[in-house]
Amino acid sequence: MEAVARVRHIRVTPMKARRVVNLIRGKQASEAMAILKFAPQQASDPIFKLVQSAVANAKVIADKQNLSIDEDDLFVSRAFVDEGTTLKRFMPRAQGRAFKILKRTSHITIVVATPDELAGAKASAGTRSN
Repeated sequence: MEAVARVRHIRVTPMKARRVVNLIRGKQASEAMAILKFAPQQASDPIFKLVQSAVANAKVIADKQNLSIDEDDLFVSRAFVDEGTTLKRFMPRAQGRAFKILKRTSHITIVVATPDELAGAKASAGTRSN
């Protein structure tokens, strides 16, 4: 079973968000939340909330399918950061000049899955012919 959580147009640069996302990719969901709680980066707080949301989405999906799911069984199977829209601002400088300021945004996606889902995905990836 897979559950997805996304946040779009968040005001953190994609490069800084990727540093944090790389810390939790492939980890257990509870371990990932513990890592994010104590990570000093600014992007760790919204990503922490996103992992919590993905776990909650997994519980809702399990309830709809009449399955029982344990939070400790969930792993961060995929986590990636895409570049969002860039806000363009100008700052006045000396002698009538203007410097462009780029305020970058990110789209962050977290996918949590159960271990049997991860095993099925790895097995199907290994049988593909290129």
